[in-house]
Amino acid sequence: MSAVSVHTTMAMAFSKQQSRTRAISSSYRHQDPTDANVQGVSSAPRGEGMRFVSLCCGIFLALALAATLSGQAVGLHPTKMVSASNVPVHTKKVAKEPTGPSAKELFSAVKIPAAEAARSIGFYAKGCLAGAEALPTDGVAWQTMRLSRNRNWGHPNLIALIEKVAVEARAHDGWLGLLVGDISQPRGGPMPSGHASHQVGLDVDIWLTPMPEERLSAQQREELSATSMLADDKVSVDPRVWTDAHARVIKRAASYPVVKRIFVHPAIKKALCEAAAHDSDRSWLHKVRAYWGHNDHFHLRIACPAGSPCRAQPPLSSDDGCGKELTRWLALVAPKPPTPQPVKPARPQPPKSEITLDQLPAECRAVLTRAPGGIAIPLVAKPTGAEEKAAKTLAPAKRPPKLGPTAQ
Repeated sequence: MSAVSVHTTMAMAFSKQQSRTRAISSSYRHQDPTDANVQGVSSAPRGEGMRFVSLCCGIFLALALAATLSGQAVGLHPTKMVSASNVPVHTKKVAKEPTGPSAKELFSAVKIPAAEAARSIGFYAKGCLAGAEALPTDGVAWQTMRLSRNRNWGHPNLIALIEKVAVEARAHDGWLGLLVGDISQPRGGPMPSGHASHQVGLDVDIWLTPMPEERLSAQQREELSATSMLADDKVSVDPRVWTDAHARVIKRAASYPVVKRIFVHPAIKKALCEAAAHDSDRSWLHKVRAYWGHNDHFHLRIACPAGSPCRAQPPLSSDDGCGKELTRWLALVAPKPPTPQPVKPARPQPPKSEITLDQLPAECRAVLTRAPGGIAIPLVAKPTGAEEKAAKTLAPAKRPPKLGPTAQ
C-alpha cells in the first residue's frame, strides 16, 4: 500500500465516521433521557467515539509504515534500534605472551658444548652456538675473568682472534695482555644476566684494565672490577687512567677485516676521534660505535662465519661516527641538572617477557639436547586435544555466563 492510498482511505473513513456520529447525536438529543428505550442506548455516542479513535490510531500506524517503506524505496534509512547486543565493544588488544620454557634457564644449565661442527645459529641477540671452543683460562698474553660464569666459550673463529689480538697488542702496542670478560655460554643462547647479545659465540667483552704481570687467582678473577675510563663529567675520559695504549689496542682490534663492530662509551669514542684527528687512515673508526655503558670494556663482534646459519647485521652508515652521531650520544649521556618533579605513586611495571626456546631458531632445540651433556626440554604446560576433550567431558553441565571480552 502506498502513502497516497493510505491518505485517501483515512479521509474517507474519517468523513463516514463523522456522518454516523452526527446522526446518532441528533437522535439522542430529541429523546427523553427518562424513556426506557433511550436508556439502553445512552452510551452509544461514547462507544462510537472510542471505536473511531481506535480506527484513527490504526490508520496512523498504517500511514507510518507506508512512509517508512516509501523512504526505503528512495534510499533513506529508518532509525536503527540500539541495544546492548549490537553496540560494538572496544577492547584493548593485549599482546600474546610467548609460551614455552625460558631459554636462559635451559642454556645456562648446560655445562659443556655440543659435540658437532662449529656453527653460529640465528642472530647475535637471538640464537645459539654449536661446536663451541673454550678460551683457555690463561695464555701468554691473556687471562680469563669470572670463571664461575662459564662464559668463556665461542666460535673457533672468535677464539683464534682473541688470542691473536692479545699476542700482537703485547708485542706492538705496549699492552701487557688482555683481561677477557664474557664471550658465550657452552651452547650460546640467552644468559641469565648481563647481556642481550653474546648468544652465538661471536661477541666478546675485553676489559680496559691492563692485565697485571702476575697470574690472578680464581678468587681475584671473581672480585676484581674493571676500571671505568670516565671523568667526573661523564662525557670525557679520565686522563689519570686513559692512555694512548688504550687507543692503540682498540685500533688494532678494529683493524682486522673479520671484526664488524666495536662498541664503546660515547666518551671513549670521543677520545678515539680526537686521537685520530691527524691520522691519514681513519677507516678503522668506522667500526667503533658509541653505545650505552661500555665505560670499562670494549665489546668486539665478528662477522658470521662461512657455513653458519647466522644472520648478519645491517651495514653501518658511511661516516666514521665522529660527527653528528657522536654529538647526539654525548648529549644523551651528559648528566642532567635535577629538576623538581611532583611526587607520584609508582606505577607497577609488568615484568619483561623472556625469550623462550620456541622463539629461537629451530636448530637450537637440537643443539640444546645433543648428547653428551645435553638436557631434556620440559614439556610446555599446554593441554593436548585429548586432554581438552576430557576436560570438557568432566566439566559441570551448568557453567557461569560469559561476561564479554572485557571481563577477563
